[in-house]
Amino acid sequence: MSDRRLKHCLEVYLVYGLSFSDSLHIAILASIFSLIIYWLIRDRYRVRNLSGKHVFITGCDTGLGNSLAKWLDKRGFCVIAACATEKGGQELQSCSSPSLKTVNLNLADSISIARAVGFVTEETAGKGLFGLVCNAEGTAPVAPTDWLRIEDFHSVLDVNLLGLIEITLKLLPLLKKAEGRVVNLTNARGLMAFVGGGYSLSKWGMEAFSDTLRIEMQHFGVKVSIVEHGFFKVGVVNSDITEKYLFRLWNGLTPEIRDSYGEEYFVEYVKAQRSSVRRLCDHDISSVIKCMEHALIAKYPRTRYKAGWDAKFFWLFLSYAPSCLSDMLLRVMFPAPADSGRSVPGVLINV
Repeated sequence: MSDRRLKHCLEVYLVYGLSFSDSLHIAILASIFSLIIYWLIRDRYRVRNLSGKHVFITGCDTGLGNSLAKWLDKRGFCVIAACATEKGGQELQSCSSPSLKTVNLNLADSISIARAVGFVTEETAGKGLFGLVCNAEGTAPVAPTDWLRIEDFHSVLDVNLLGLIEITLKLLPLLKKAEGRVVNLTNARGLMAFVGGGYSLSKWGMEAFSDTLRIEMQHFGVKVSIVEHGFFKVGVVNSDITEKYLFRLWNGLTPEIRDSYGEEYFVEYVKAQRSSVRRLCDHDISSVIKCMEHALIAKYPRTRYKAGWDAKFFWLFLSYAPSCLSDMLLRVMFPAPADSGRSVPGVLINV
């Protein structure tokens, strides 16, 4: 082959090769753009005829469950609000419409769960249950693992995980009948565990249970969503309760464990907990309410929602970051035990 002909073939190849490559890039970008537009349009579709549909919400004494019950009541839903105390139920009914019903529920008690399920079955009157919102928040001792006993884990897991699973299983027939949806409210700490106790364990378990349930129930028209929220003032974050648990646990430790940590560690650890709560807590819960509402009324609810700046950025980043990076951050946030050989105070714990 002559040099002239070889040069001509090379020029033709480069021209058509570059054209094909450019066309491929344009096609890929157009496809991505089309998918984004399709998702945005699809995300806006809503379920019609919401009035009269029954939604059962747990944990409605205060906080997120209480706010959601009031909001859905105004939207025309037939809300059945589960409260841990009679006082909580009475206060909720006093500021809601007559269609809102309350029932006492202790998620750590199978008998209480059975009674609540019977109440929901009677209220729905054969229509089925359109929505189940599980807002289970058991009291959470948050402390180093070797400060805890098995009872401390049970007090959280029995409510946040096992109780949630039990009531969901018993309400599945009603949810299938209405082709309803399940919304499990979990904390972004389900993405990463950084302190001991059953709280993060329960949230990790909720994530796994919800994913399994979503895959299996989609065959029956039941949709399952998870709302991963950050720290909010009305949520589980209560520094006074946390500190009371820490003092109780510290005072119950054996002399050997207390000596291995040291008194200075305990003082600085309490400060670190208090500081982390203040740094991460948000006062505006509207983002969580909007996520839960969308999961209930959207025709195509999302699999996961993230509410709160820390859920979207801080916890999500840490969950994907290399372990060495997250470990380093936690080392500067929290003190070190006396027997560890390094200085006790952290860098970011001053309040």
